[in-house]
Amino acid sequence: MLNSKLIAAITLLLAASCASVHDVGKVTDPATHGVGTPSTPSAAWTPPANAVPPPAPKPGDLVLPPAGALELTQIIDLALSNNPSTRATWLQARISEASLGSVRAAYLPTVDLDASLTRGRTSPGTNASTTLNGPALSLDYLLFDFGGRTASSEAARQTLIAADYSHNQAIQDVILRVEQAYYDYLDAKALLTAQAATIKERQTSLDSADARHNAGVATIADVLQARTARAQAQLTYETIEGNLRRLQGTIATEMGLPAATPFEVGELPQDVPAQQVSDAVEALIARAVTERPDLAAARAEVESARARVQVVRAQGLPSIGVGASVGPYFTNGLSQHSTLYSAGVSLRVPLFTGFRNTYDIRAAELQTKLAGENARGLEQQIDLQVWTSYYALQTAMKRLTTSRDLLRDASESAEVAMGRYRAGIGSILDLLTAETALENARAEEVQARTDWFQSVAQLSHDTGTLTRAAASQGK
Repeated sequence: MLNSKLIAAITLLLAASCASVHDVGKVTDPATHGVGTPSTPSAAWTPPANAVPPPAPKPGDLVLPPAGALELTQIIDLALSNNPSTRATWLQARISEASLGSVRAAYLPTVDLDASLTRGRTSPGTNASTTLNGPALSLDYLLFDFGGRTASSEAARQTLIAADYSHNQAIQDVILRVEQAYYDYLDAKALLTAQAATIKERQTSLDSADARHNAGVATIADVLQARTARAQAQLTYETIEGNLRRLQGTIATEMGLPAATPFEVGELPQDVPAQQVSDAVEALIARAVTERPDLAAARAEVESARARVQVVRAQGLPSIGVGASVGPYFTNGLSQHSTLYSAGVSLRVPLFTGFRNTYDIRAAELQTKLAGENARGLEQQIDLQVWTSYYALQTAMKRLTTSRDLLRDASESAEVAMGRYRAGIGSILDLLTAETALENARAEEVQARTDWFQSVAQLSHDTGTLTRAAASQGK
């Protein structure tokens, strides 16, 4: 029988193990390396000191903005150099380039240097023997594999082409995002200037209402309405100002820099080169099918998938190779040696793989069809994108003309309303209504200019022709 001390020790061990199982998270499990979990669903997890890895170091080749106001081309250059999107697709293309080199290594022989040292004893009572085999030099070369190497090389080549086109598409995407954020920022700046003019006009109206009230020809209601209108204009100004700061951070982020990076930009151009788009929408769609990098990348993926079918098919076919080796061979305690030479031709014929190759071929063929459908779907999306952006530009050009006519009429109406109110033949309500219409007309004209620039950028992007030079020319 076990003595009482041993029984007591076993009991304590069992109790401790049950407690650790029942109270997971309070007792650290060595298998979790000190991480653990909370003891109850309502308890928050307390991370250990080493739970969060340190942040990744920032690239040392980031380009900072120069002093002074930045032009659009400078912002685009900074974004293309620093933005993680372009850097990631560039690195992915370089990975694909290295993979292609690795696949093409199959066209070259492989050379190995081998050596082995063994010590053994055949039976009790005999001396141990030492055998040194090598160092031996061996060479192997694949002569023929029914096009497997060629297909693998072509698949890797098409993958590299797709990666390069994807990088081109990333460049155009970044340029578009920069232009959108840039013109949104200029739009907010112009709106802020327009709103400042509105506040000044509302203050003038308030001064006129105060003067008329002090002269006894207007009621306090006129003054209160004028104060309310000025406060509303000030509130709108503060909202636009906050949006301006947000857009400034957006541009900095697109440039691949911290959102708090200080920089300055110019003003929204007053003169808009609103020339008509000479090409018909059908011609632009046909151009997009040719120029869009993402569609070219999708088509390269189709070719890569088609080449992989041949790769899988070749894996189930015979292959022929040659091999040779040479090296010394030491025996009998390393006192005797000889040189071994060998050369030969090898033939590998897969007879049965459990139908694995059949299913692999079927999957590769279906993958090719899937890639084709993805490319066809992308082409349809591109058609719709060009169609939409084309008519968005047409609308933007019409709105630009109409908004300027509206601004001219609203300015004249506000001037007349102010004159009538000062002359005592107009009401404060008429004046504030006219000033509100002028405020809206200013905002509409600014937005129409912004929409034109952004519509041009969107159409260039959707047709696959958006470049740094085109962005600088507003084309």
